[in-house]
Amino acid sequence: MDDIGKGLYKAAVDLIKSRYPTGWGGAAAVRTESGHILTSVAPDVKNDGLSLCMEVGAYLEAHKLNEAVTHSLCICREDESSEFLILSPCGICQERLVHWGGDVQAAISTSDNALIFKSLRELMPHHWSVVNGAML
Repeated sequence: MDDIGKGLYKAAVDLIKSRYPTGWGGAAAVRTESGHILTSVAPDVKNDGLSLCMEVGAYLEAHKLNEAVTHSLCICREDESSEFLILSPCGICQERLVHWGGDVQAAISTSDNALIFKSLRELMPHHWSVVNGAML
């Protein structure tokens, strides 16, 4: 695990432990081009149709700061006694990350829960942008 990965992982774990001291918990951490680490959680909603992914708040904060996202990580745990699991970004979050280009690194789920980052180009080798010549 490199220093960027360690920093993102620690930031997400710290947020989960403070925001969700017991029970389920999930959080995201992203790194921007200037080195900022931004964290976020999914908002609590009464209607699932209004839900958002854990990463969205951090992505919006990066937009507000006018900084490019270079790395994205999302983790969760079942309860305070469970291990933290790394979650690959869903397809919608991958499309959100495309805004910053194909070199953005996203943490991915693995069978051994290792912290591994892959570029969006690796995650989406057949991205729709190929048809308009703007290939990730």
